[in-house]
Amino acid sequence: MSSIREFMTDDHRRCDDVFAEVEQAVTAGEWSTARDTFARFAAAVLQHFATEESVLFPAFEQRTGMTMGPTQVMRSEHVQMRELIAAAERALAAQDADDYAGNAETLLIMMQQHNMKEENILYPMCDQHLADDPELLPQIEAGIAAGGK
Repeated sequence: MSSIREFMTDDHRRCDDVFAEVEQAVTAGEWSTARDTFARFAAAVLQHFATEESVLFPAFEQRTGMTMGPTQVMRSEHVQMRELIAAAERALAAQDADDYAGNAETLLIMMQQHNMKEENILYPMCDQHLADDPELLPQIEAGIAAGGK
């Protein structure tokens, strides 16, 4: 059985891989492919956020009593990344490579920093405090999988 950290880190990598495909399509001027691939990326990331916000974070907060700590920071960063995703989508729709590149670069940096915090701080804390909940990881896996449909 995998841990919360392992499963969610793997999902981060899956999202990163699709994001890299978008960059390749934009560089090649393949706008239709870029838009379609970005839509897949956005759906995966937004589902990841939704699963954290509806399943993982509430379980962690309930168990630890920490509502103003790491989960609050992650939610705030999710809001900022949702805005960057929307801006990148608009740039792709307009076939504006420069605008896309600016938003994508900011999003990439933010995702890298965000993922590091989750993978090295929050997810290990979740594993420490929530490992005894046999239903949590299957709920998280189902939530992530729902985004792939």
